[in-house]
Amino acid sequence: MSAYIIPIIFLVVLLASFVRRKEPYGGFIDGAKQAVDLTINVFPYLLAIMVAVEAFRVSGASGYLANAVAPVLEKVGLPKELAELLFLRPVSGAGSLAILDGIYKTYGADSYIGRCASVIYGSSETVFYISTIYFSQSKVRNLRYAIPVALVATYSGCIIGCALLRFF
Repeated sequence: MSAYIIPIIFLVVLLASFVRRKEPYGGFIDGAKQAVDLTINVFPYLLAIMVAVEAFRVSGASGYLANAVAPVLEKVGLPKELAELLFLRPVSGAGSLAILDGIYKTYGADSYIGRCASVIYGSSETVFYISTIYFSQSKVRNLRYAIPVALVATYSGCIIGCALLRFF
């Protein structure tokens, strides 16, 4: 079934363009031009956040921060082994995926730590990456509440998700 999804979407778009009496090729070219412009506008923001994330991870600062905060995490019911994943997930999808893989190899995917890591990875988002993309294209420049609220929501979901795993 999945092999037919792209051709079906293609045919639906062609049919919609004929019904609306629009030229499909011209619309495609206009969309491609807008995509190139968007890429050029967003690239400096993406590059800056990616360099900062990699420097944070490679320098070992994320590991030190995770070790420092581990006792607090254990008081809210999160294993200390998940501290680095909790800090890196809002910043980097690829970096947190590498940490998730390490957790699976060390503790197993079916252990409490592995399942909790899965919940953290699957139910949270790269807050800083998404904020970079969104705010680079919008007129909003005051991020006073957006990022703190997103981080509180992310961490609340992680704590509640891991707490629910203890019962299921």
